[in-house]
Amino acid sequence: MLIKDHHPGYIDWHTYDANQQRIAKNTRPGPHKNANGAGGAVREGSALLQGLAACGHCGRRLRTHYTGRTSSPGYHCSGENIVKGRGSYCLTVGAVQIDEAVACAFIAALEPARITATLAAAEQLEADRKALLKQWRLGVERAQYAVNLAERRYAAVDPDNRLVARGLEKAWEESLIALEAARADLARREEERPRVLSVEERLSLATLGTNLADVWNATTTTPRDRKELLGTLVEEVILTVERDKSAAHIAVRWKGGALTDIDLALPVKRQATVRTDEDTVALVRRLAEHYPDTVIAGILNRQGRRSARGLRFEGNRVASLRTHWKIPCFVPKADAEQGELLTIKAAAAVLGVATSTIHRLINDGIIAGEQITPGAPWRIRLSDGLKARFNAEAADGFLAMREAIKALGVSRQTVLQRVKRGELEAVHVTRGRQKGLRIKVLATQGQLFD
Repeated sequence: MLIKDHHPGYIDWHTYDANQQRIAKNTRPGPHKNANGAGGAVREGSALLQGLAACGHCGRRLRTHYTGRTSSPGYHCSGENIVKGRGSYCLTVGAVQIDEAVACAFIAALEPARITATLAAAEQLEADRKALLKQWRLGVERAQYAVNLAERRYAAVDPDNRLVARGLEKAWEESLIALEAARADLARREEERPRVLSVEERLSLATLGTNLADVWNATTTTPRDRKELLGTLVEEVILTVERDKSAAHIAVRWKGGALTDIDLALPVKRQATVRTDEDTVALVRRLAEHYPDTVIAGILNRQGRRSARGLRFEGNRVASLRTHWKIPCFVPKADAEQGELLTIKAAAAVLGVATSTIHRLINDGIIAGEQITPGAPWRIRLSDGLKARFNAEAADGFLAMREAIKALGVSRQTVLQRVKRGELEAVHVTRGRQKGLRIKVLATQGQLFD
């Protein structure tokens, strides 16, 4: 049983109701808006829409974040979507422009002309409510008249006529129940009726618009105070961001149900004015898998490439470029199955021949060389099969180049082409006076018309 104003309380009922509403709003909000519209307690951060902003894509409450050295505020949606196998927020945007647009709409809503129009609309609503309450009071009067009529009829009936008495008694009880329902409905509607502003409050509201702008922009006003002011009128701010159009749509829902739509253009993120050529960055990305920074710098300089400021590449400039574009550095590794990749100088030392011999064999196509880009050093994959082709002595059946040309009856170029295609087997002899290739010539078989 609750009887209002039964005895004097520590606080009045209006203050108690306001405290209960504030406690409910200070509860921690869930991912979606709950029944009482709780937005969380007001904090000291500079993001003004903390607890009020909602995502226009999925309806979740937006969370605030602060980034950079200046702790610039921003909003993001906690709902993650999977984009190309990675989690991605459906909304993330800076809060500076958003807060400024909402603050301008809030101050504009409290201009003297708008306040006057709002008070006129409130007076019209109050007149409409009075007319409705008059109808409900007349309904109570009609119910009371029906009760009095039923009571007089019951009192005038002959007690011996029990059947009629029971019917009149039942009609009286039904009229009493209808009267109680009408009174309860009238009491509920009178309780829901908003408080009427006094004359002094109306005069203070008329001067509120001009004073509010000064108070809002004052240095003594903290972000927490601004949030308290916004919370008095703003129920919710729905934010929708379209990154492809660099635009944002803000829907401010005021307390009372009114909506204000704001279209805002977001700043376009421009690329750096000083920027390394994309082809150079892509080339560095490929070369970094095989060469250290100093070798990469030499390759880029041989190709005539320059840095973003027109300078020649050095090892430290290549390292800075890799760090900026998050390119991993070179890590030497050996491939046991296919053989280790070596430069021509290192391969010549292992095989026991001169570097000019390796160059000649590459040009002739006898051995395979790899070059990632023009100007990059040639590399040879030193496999076991390649090592076997550089023998100290040739086995039986291997002839020198002149003897192979004479035995096959073809030119030297034809012999090299057949070796390159794998039709003839060749080894490189590293000892003796006649160093060089030895070709294995198969025994010529007799033909049909020999």
